[in-house]
Amino acid sequence: MKNEKELNEDILKITMLIQEKYPELSKFITEMPVTVPNIETPEINNQHLSNYYDSLKTLVDKYKEAPENTNP
Repeated sequence: MKNEKELNEDILKITMLIQEKYPELSKFITEMPVTVPNIETPEINNQHLSNYYDSLKTLVDKYKEAPENTNP
């Protein structure tokens, strides 16, 4: 498993990719359960960061696969 620094770098890269190439997806980032925890003082660990990165990657991958988003 990656360390915290590597995970944060990956999250930053994919977030920047979303902002640059798929800005229409930005609204979904703030709605993700990982970014809006349901407890007052959430503990952030490598597993949480990894899950968050995976959810961002899935969001981008599914968006790119959608027929209306592919280039002919």
